[in-house]
Parts: sequence; structure tokens; C-alpha cells
Amino acid sequence: MTKPQEYRRIAANRRARHEFHVLEELECGIALTGTEVKSLRQGQASIAEAYAVIKGGELWLVGAHVPEYAQGNVYNHEPTRERKLLVHRRELAKWNKAVRERGVTIVPLELYFSGSRVKVRVALCRGKRMHDKRQDQRRREDQREIERVVRRRR
Repeated sequence: MTKPQEYRRIAANRRARHEFHVLEELECGIALTGTEVKSLRQGQASIAEAYAVIKGGELWLVGAHVPEYAQGNVYNHEPTRERKLLVHRRELAKWNKAVRERGVTIVPLELYFSGSRVKVRVALCRGKRMHDKRQDQRRREDQREIERVVRRRR
């Protein structure tokens, strides 16, 4: 019997679902140095302004901020360096084709520990227009109002 994987969220991009329509999601590994992992274990990271690009047949995470490890020495990492995402070649080819479309981009949704490994959930996204955002907000408000009425009836 296998032990269930421990899941611990490190950072989430909460604005991503507000700013973009999520077309498809994918779980990726990430290539990190030792001090980056230690810093992530302390729960310090930000992917709010991060995005992913395909360069040279590889997927790279750009703009993610992992602060330097406090006990690190001269071998400490650069906080905003580009990090390689580990993904299957077929998936990458499919996403590369989709990204060539106008208005489609790859956005990280969350950074988390799956067992002892650090994973990134990335999404293929299309930007929302202002009327889409208003529509989503109206839908959420209507749903809240329905829930309030149902609670009062009980």
C-alpha cells in the first residue's frame, strides 16, 4: 500500500483566474538549486507576476521570486532567475502550438510541495476582456444572493 502524497501550497497566483480564462492546466516539475528548496520550505515565494515561456524547446518560468536563503553563503541563488520547468515533450509541443495563437499565454497558478518534490501548476490562458470580468463578478454576486435566500428559508 502506498503512502498518500503530502500536499503543501507554497504560493498561489490568485489573480490569474480573475485576469484570464483558463483553457488547460498542467502539473510540472521545476529545476531548483539547494538554497531555493530551503527557502521554499520556509514558505517564501511569489508567483504573482510570473509567466512561462517556451525557449529552445524547453519551458521556462520567468519572473517568479524566491528570496535568498538566510543561512546561505556565497553560493546562494539569484531571487528572480529563470527556472526550467520539467514537462513531457508531447505536452510541450501541443502547448507551443497553442501559444503561437494571438492572446494565449502560459501562467503559473500555484507552487506547491507534492511529497518532497516542488511542483508548479501552470495553465494555458487567454486574457479576459473587461466585460468578461464584469460578467464573472455579476455571476458570483448572484450566486451569493441565491445562497443567502436559501439559508434564510431553512
